[in-house]
Order: sequence, then structure tokens, then C-alpha cells
Amino acid sequence: MATGFFHIPKPKNEPVWAYAPHTKERLALQHKLAEMKSQCIDVPMYIGANELKEGKKLPLTSPHDHQHVLGYYYEGDATHVKAAIDASLAAKEAWENLPWEQRIAIFLKAADLSAAKYRLELNASTMLGQSKNAFQAEIDAACEWIDFLKFNAYYVAQIYAQQPESSDLVWNRLEYRPLEGFVFAITPFNFTAIAGNLPVSAALMGNVVVWKPSPTQIYSAYVLMKILKEAGLPDGVINVIYTDGPLTGDIVFKHPDFAGVHFTGSTKVFQHIWKTIGENIHLYKSYPRIVGETGGKDFVLAHASADAKALAVGLVRGAFEFQGQKCSAASRAYIPESLWQETSQYVSTFLNEITVGSVEDFSNFVNAVIDEKSFDKISNYIELAKNSPDVEIIAGGGYDKSKGYFIEPTVILTKNPTFTTMCEEIFGPVLTIYVYKDADFEEVLTLVDTTSPYALTGAIFAQDRYAINLATQKLKNAAGNFYVNDKPTGAVVGQQPFGGARASGTNDKAGSYLNLLRWVSPRTIKETFVSPTDYKYPFLEK
Repeated sequence: MATGFFHIPKPKNEPVWAYAPHTKERLALQHKLAEMKSQCIDVPMYIGANELKEGKKLPLTSPHDHQHVLGYYYEGDATHVKAAIDASLAAKEAWENLPWEQRIAIFLKAADLSAAKYRLELNASTMLGQSKNAFQAEIDAACEWIDFLKFNAYYVAQIYAQQPESSDLVWNRLEYRPLEGFVFAITPFNFTAIAGNLPVSAALMGNVVVWKPSPTQIYSAYVLMKILKEAGLPDGVINVIYTDGPLTGDIVFKHPDFAGVHFTGSTKVFQHIWKTIGENIHLYKSYPRIVGETGGKDFVLAHASADAKALAVGLVRGAFEFQGQKCSAASRAYIPESLWQETSQYVSTFLNEITVGSVEDFSNFVNAVIDEKSFDKISNYIELAKNSPDVEIIAGGGYDKSKGYFIEPTVILTKNPTFTTMCEEIFGPVLTIYVYKDADFEEVLTLVDTTSPYALTGAIFAQDRYAINLATQKLKNAAGNFYVNDKPTGAVVGQQPFGGARASGTNDKAGSYLNLLRWVSPRTIKETFVSPTDYKYPFLEK
């Protein structure tokens, strides 16, 4: 067999298309949106070599036009969960024994297919199914997904190249085996790229996967699978099922070949998964890898030296892009009295310009939240604020679900820094602001650090370098991704590895080699070329 030391092309972040008026890409995307909206797709489950259309048939709808049916998918049952596990284990030996460069080639091809042939379809499916505007879809469904594929392939080669030292007469080697069993990927609605990366990152390392996407992300998940299949992904390596969560977990987490879970979702669900795995630990062949990115109550802290306009932009973009449905979205802010009037004027001006509506109108900055359950949860927080003497709604506060699940960008001003909306994750376009006395900056650092159980992202706006340094040190455990003079969202693969600790997850840093290390089980091999022939050591001599 021919071999070589193969070098993966050094990746560059995928250029972001702007979709400005009168550009070719804008016209092409608008055409693709109209084309896909006029279709009615039929989405199968992918189990082994089978594309199954059986079980309960359920509609896929647009959050911004919830009466419009984009297509249908099929809700499976326990038999499909078991079949997906069996299919993954049947594919395991051939997949993990495939030369690593052949495995990586599939995903590099998927990246190139995504960048060209499928770019518009990826973006349009994300816009229609998840109500992301053109720019938010572009940076997620196209660019971040492509970056995950290319950068992770590059990191795989770097990991394999890490080898131990050898002494005289000995050759030490380290091989990176896939986990013994299958990996279960549970993915969220809000990022198409994350939904693709969770199963793919494990598969890159030679693992087989059972993937359960969110029901509200199935449309773009279907496009991802089309790309992976066209790129040459073998049957059974990634199996996709649309099944009830508790039912699926009851089967997966009791299976002896369960080897790990790759999760993005709520803290409560992840904690339940962890507890269940602990209770079933005696059933497994090995200790499963538990990797999760969960919630956030992300902060923006301003110092008196901050630039008010930059701060306002960071607040509006950080809180209201994709309707605040990012685990990194700015949800609580702390602004000094001396800066508040100027900042609030800028925020008010920006919000008066922002329009809310369908993704098909490219002038809309804010679109619909994902579904009725989310709409009701977020609107309940707004009603709580309307009826509380401790807070004042200074912008937005309106909502309407008659056509789509629309909620206005809402800004709450509170006198109580531990008011409910300063502490609990809302996952919607709601920002709560606490104005503090300039002299209390250091006390506010403690407040920021202790108010929330989460520790995902946070930002400091300041020009005073001593203030920046103090915040960086005092808030070192408050955010896994910490931003200086920028919004707390928008991590780029290869540039800002993403993840947080505390109640925000295991901080395994998606978009870096660190995450990929979780999906291998290294084996050390020591080969002695000249073996000793006498048991005695020199110290035994008389």
C-alpha cells in the first residue's frame, strides 16, 4: 500500500458574502428563496443505506410565516433509534480502518461543495426554516460550516503528528484510536454550522455517529446530509433520526456501546443527560466522553472611559442579531452613569431604524423567533417587566404571533441588578440594563461575576487599559470567550475557539483541536529493538 506524510492545506476563513443591493449574490439568493419556498420537500431519516419515510408525518414551517408548509419530515420511534445504533456499529470497522487521508478528503470535498454548489441552498434553507436574515445565514450556514470542515481537517493532521520522544534502542509511538462504540450527537436549532459540526467532528476522528437534530432545524440538516452524501460519506457513518428526546435517550444511554455524547442545548437537559450517564455507568464498555455547550447569560460591561457609540453598536448587534437566539447573545449590561445618557440616545436611534419582519425582505434586521413555545416564553418575560415596579421598558415590548413569531427588540432598564431578566436565560431579543455609579466599577465586577450561574461569553468596553486589565483578571471565570471593545457574539473558527464553563458547559472549545481530542482514545506503543537478556540490574552487583 502506498503511503506518505500528508499535509492538509492550511485553511483560511471562508470570505463572507455581503448580499448588498444589486449584487449578483443578492439576486441569486432571492431567486433561491423563492424557488425553495415554492417547493414542498419530503425529508427522510438516514439509517445505514436507507432513507426512511415512515412514522408520523409532521410539517416543516417557517417561523416568520407559520402557516406556510415548507415540507414534511417523519418522526421515528424506538425501532428507528435501535436501527440507527445498529447501523453505526455495522459501519464502524470499515470507517475507522479507512486511511485517515481518505476520511479527511470526504470532508474537504464537502467544504468545497458547500462553498460553491450548495451555498445558496444552505443559506436559503436556514433563512426559511430558522428565520435568519441573509447575513446571519451567510456567516453561519455557509462560512462557519465551511470553516469547521476545513480547520478541523487541518487540526486532525496536527493531532496525529504529535508523537512522544524515544530513547536508545526504543521506538515510542502514539496512535489516536476512535472511541470504542458510537457517539450520540444532539444538536440545536439556532446554528446550522453547529448542527453539522457536532456529528462531523466526531466522524472526522474515525467515529460513527447517531445524530438527532432539533425538529426546528431539520430543513437545513437535510441540506447538510445531501452535501455529505455527495461528498462520499459512507452509509452508516452518520445516521440521522427525528425521534422523541426522552425515548431516544432511554435507549442510547442504556446501550453498552455508547461511547460519548456531543451536545448543544439547554443546561437543564445536559445536566439530566450527565446524571443519566452516571446512573448507567456500569453498563458501558468504557467511560463515555461527555461534551456539551449549554446556556448563557452573557454580559456587556462598560467602563466610564468607553466609547459610547461603539458600546451602543455592541449592545444592539450583540443583543438583537438573530433575535437574541444565540447562547452568546448580550442579555445583561452594566453601564456607568456618566455614559448612560449618550449611550441610550445611540441605542434609541438604532432601534428606531430597525424593522422586524420576514427574512424575504432583506431590509429587516430582526426576524421571527423559532417557534410558539419560544415566543410564549419570551413574551412572558416582557409581561413580567411591564408589571414590575423595579424596571422600565425603554424600547420595544411589543409582540405578535398572528402571522409569524415576531417580538420587538426590547430594552429593559432596571434599578435592581438581580432582577429576573438580569439572571435567567431568556434566549430572545430582550436586553436588560443596570446603570451604576462610576465609582462602583470594582464592585460591579463582582456583581457581574456572581449574578449568573453561566460563564459563556462577556465583553468589556473601555479605553482605560487599567480598567481592561482589572476586568480581564476579575472576570477570568465568568466567560470562556471574553471580548474587549466588541460584542460578545460572532466567534470565528480558528480565531476564537468557542465554549464556556460553569453552567455553560464543558468548555471543550469548538473550532479548535481541543474539541477533536475528546473524540479519540490514544494508544501508546513501545517497541524495544534490542531486548534485555538478563533480569539483573547493575545495582545488584557485589
